[in-house]
Amino acid sequence: MDEARARDVLAAAGVLPGPAGEAGLLALGENAVFAAGDLVVKVGRDAELLDRARRELAIAAWLADADVPAVRAAEAEALLVDGHPVTVWHRLAAPVRPAEPRDLAELLRVVHALPSPPFSLPPRELLGGVERWLRLAGDAIDPGDAAFLRARRDGFASAAAALTPHLPPGPIHGDALPRNVHVGPDGPVLVDLETFSADLREHDLVVMALSRDRYGLPADAYDSFTRVYGWDVRAWEGCSVLRGARETASCAWVAQHAPASPKALAEFERRVASLRDGDESVRWYPF
Repeated sequence: MDEARARDVLAAAGVLPGPAGEAGLLALGENAVFAAGDLVVKVGRDAELLDRARRELAIAAWLADADVPAVRAAEAEALLVDGHPVTVWHRLAAPVRPAEPRDLAELLRVVHALPSPPFSLPPRELLGGVERWLRLAGDAIDPGDAAFLRARRDGFASAAAALTPHLPPGPIHGDALPRNVHVGPDGPVLVDLETFSADLREHDLVVMALSRDRYGLPADAYDSFTRVYGWDVRAWEGCSVLRGARETASCAWVAQHAPASPKALAEFERRVASLRDGDESVRWYPF
């Protein structure tokens, strides 16, 4: 789905007060995200994302009922327009500063204290996309590297299923990074609700531990995260398992971009080599 197609769907949906052509494009990925006036509209890539769009709206309503600071839906139902799911959201006020790890920790404390919602949430399928990403990589990557990642996936999936959690399982955000926090005039707000799951709470915490160890997050920023949250997941014996699973998924995710991007291929090769060598000190770079 390119921008032109997304704008055609936006126009057909008729959810904006003004012309669709005047809406600003905020993002273009699995969703095209447009903003106009006080509204934000998400146009999904294809009809397969309709159930996910409906679940995201249900999550937003549930979080609103629980007074959790999170993005709010402007329309309760998802539309299916020309084969694309369309959802409408209230636009957030301009940020007053970039989100920091401590802001994320504050919101995770609130989310992790919630009971299960009155509808089912899926488990966090952290490794579910590995096969698709490797298939998309095709001949651009070494077949031996692909086989290595598949074996890691299978091993970590089995190991993760056998973990004994330190925290009680329940609702999690699923992609707990500061980029999914918006700090407005009234404080931090949680955004991007599509990955909400019901699983080990530790999933949300390992993300930041990996950011510290692999992606260059300063130690004092990570310490502020654990201080506000109240616990450091690195003290849990299962941390290395969830970390290994996430590293495997992150490596495979980059692989899908290798056919069209030499930069992605170089990053993939850096990552897979560090996993083969067992070198946890090798710096990874966002792509």
